[in-house]
Amino acid sequence: MTALVFSLREQPMQRLDLSPLVPNRLANLSPAEIQRIELQTTRQRLCVGDVFRVQMGDAELIRFEGGHERLDRIGYGMERGEIHVHGDVGCQAGRLMNGGKLYIAGTAGPWAGSGMKAGLIEITGSAGDRLGGPLAGETAGMRGGVVIVRKDAGERAGDRLRRGMIIIEGDAAAYAGSRMIAGTLIVRGRAGPLPGYLMSRGTIVLAEGSNVLSPTFADCGVHDLLSNALMAAFIKPYSSELAEFVRTPLRRLMGDMAGVGKGEILYPPA
Repeated sequence: MTALVFSLREQPMQRLDLSPLVPNRLANLSPAEIQRIELQTTRQRLCVGDVFRVQMGDAELIRFEGGHERLDRIGYGMERGEIHVHGDVGCQAGRLMNGGKLYIAGTAGPWAGSGMKAGLIEITGSAGDRLGGPLAGETAGMRGGVVIVRKDAGERAGDRLRRGMIIIEGDAAAYAGSRMIAGTLIVRGRAGPLPGYLMSRGTIVLAEGSNVLSPTFADCGVHDLLSNALMAAFIKPYSSELAEFVRTPLRRLMGDMAGVGKGEILYPPA
C-alpha cells in the first residue's frame, strides 16, 4: 500500500488544527480537493496545500513527514486505517478516536487520547499532561482502546479513565490515575505523588512504586492473582518486560477509601 504523504513545508507560525486529515475523511478525495481543505488556525487562513507538500497515495495509510508542537488534533475522530507521524505533535492527538492506529515518532502535547473509544496510539517520546483525560466540562476521559507512551507522561495521566488501557514505560508525574472510573493504567517507571487520587474503580500498576502513596488506600497484602496473568497476556504484544513483571506476586492496595474505594493499586512487595 502506497502512503498518502504530507510533508511539512516549514515550521508553522501558528497553531494548526489537522483534524480533517484522517482516513475516513480523506477517502475518495482528489489531490486538489485535499489541498483545498482549510485548517482552522489562530490568525491567518491556511489550507493544506499552504502547509504541506502532498504526495498522493491510499488514504488508509497516512504519513506526516516533519512534526511540530503546533500541529494539533492529529488523528481526531479517526475510525480506521493508520497514521504515522515522523516528529512531534501538539495537543489532543488521537482525541475521540474510534478505531485505527496512530503512531507518533516524537513527543505529544496535552490531552493525547482524550475521549478515545477504540484503536491504538503509540508515542515513542513523552506525552504531556492529562494523557487520556477529559476536557473541561466532560465527565469521563478515555473510554476504550490502548495508549502506549515509551517515555514519560505529565500530570494526571489517565484522569477519569473510563475504559481501555494506558501503558507508560517511563515515569509519570503527580496524580497518575486521578479520579479513575475504570480501566487500567500501568507505569513502568516511577510515579509522582498521589497516584489514584480519588479513584472509584479500575487498576493502577506501578512497577517502581511512587514518591507518595495516599494514606486513604488500604493494604491488602501480597497476592498472585489470576487477573494479573490475564492482564500480562494482554500486555505482552506491547511490552514483554512489563508482562513478565505483572505475572509476579504484587502488593495490592484498595481505594481510594475517600471515595467509592473499589479501585486497586498494585506494586512490588518491599
